[in-house]
Amino acid sequence: MKKRLYFFVLLFVVAPLLVSAQKFKMPRHKKFQKVKFELINNLIIIPVQINGSDLTFVLDSGVSKPILFNLSGQDSISINNVSEVTIRGLGDGEPMKALSSMGNVFSLGDAENYSQDLYVVLDKGINFSPSLGIPVHGILGFELFRDFIVEINYGAKYIKLHNPEHYVHRQGKNAQTLPLSIINRKAYVEGTVLIKDSENIPVKLLVDTGSSDALWLFHQPEKGLEIPEKNYEDYLGRGLSGDIFGRRTMVNGIKIGDFELKEAKAAFPYREFFGLIENLGDRNGSVGGEILKRFNFVFDYANGEVTIKKNGNFRVPFQYNLAGIELQHNGLRYIAESIAGIGGVVSSEKNASFGNVQILLENKTKLSLVPEIVVSGIRAGSPAAEAGLREGDVILAVNGRQVYQYKLQEVLKMLNEKEGKRVRVLIERYNKDLLFSFVLKKVFDD
Repeated sequence: MKKRLYFFVLLFVVAPLLVSAQKFKMPRHKKFQKVKFELINNLIIIPVQINGSDLTFVLDSGVSKPILFNLSGQDSISINNVSEVTIRGLGDGEPMKALSSMGNVFSLGDAENYSQDLYVVLDKGINFSPSLGIPVHGILGFELFRDFIVEINYGAKYIKLHNPEHYVHRQGKNAQTLPLSIINRKAYVEGTVLIKDSENIPVKLLVDTGSSDALWLFHQPEKGLEIPEKNYEDYLGRGLSGDIFGRRTMVNGIKIGDFELKEAKAAFPYREFFGLIENLGDRNGSVGGEILKRFNFVFDYANGEVTIKKNGNFRVPFQYNLAGIELQHNGLRYIAESIAGIGGVVSSEKNASFGNVQILLENKTKLSLVPEIVVSGIRAGSPAAEAGLREGDVILAVNGRQVYQYKLQEVLKMLNEKEGKRVRVLIERYNKDLLFSFVLKKVFDD
């Protein structure tokens, strides 16, 4: 399988560590700051202003310091007190050079930090934008969770940064408050998983809003965490030091508190991609956006607890890549559309009892610039691969619908609607239009 950016995992360590950052604060009279977000590929996308520049970030509870990248389309952004550092992270690549910067102003509405540290990654390969379909400039996490009581409403797509001085905990109906462990600037929750027909296995999971996947488990046979027989090798995500691969599968269930999800999507990353983490301690994996989006949360890091309540996404089926095809934006392309001119010739049809009128319009051509969507990866043995699609093919239409009229995630949904559906894909390859057809099938054979 070709390497590509699809699920996002950015866990890292940096030397030297930045130590100058102050805290986010709000005016004392203000109870909370509400921020609307977009939910794209299970990731929370929020607006952030840095030193007066308006940017877009992923809210990532798995990252300990803000990271800035993808500045190629940004006309101007100033950062303060810059020095060079080396960044290492999950993945199979080498450490990379980056910049550290201290004393920056971060703003989310009235929530502000006047001395925020950040890292700037200069590697153009670290870029969410092509696979998400919108510009994304970085990731931000721990400081917001540290300094506020953070309410995440996945159902209504907003976060509230509550001022701890004014917040009064009110546990709503059908909600449950659970212990939350904060270790090395990251949050962990305990639960159980059911693999095969064995008993529930206790697990400690990193809470990772910056992962669009569902559940990652470490292969730990001594603890009962065996890989189910029905599985396949797949690309799982990208760390700062490269791509991460593993076995994708399904577990019979995962339970957090009193909430249980059955037949949950899961993956077992290969251990070599976690070589950076010398000691995993009692951690058994991580829970990402495809599970988290099924709940609404109130995170209280200071008191070590999280309140959860299921929302309207709770029973939404887990999404699998049935077609085996992955897409990303690849710049812009021209399209030509035939349109009617302003002027026209009007004629009446003789002997028509109702006086039918026919309008003949002059044809004209309209040229438009639209995003180009290309195949960024294909899973070996998948329906798309067997039909003959290739990496680099330009997608023109899916089931007769021209893709430029849709968002990237909508096109992916068209390609993976339901098992047994026939999909017709019109592509451009070497300046020729080709039509492919395939039937979506289960990713796990019976």
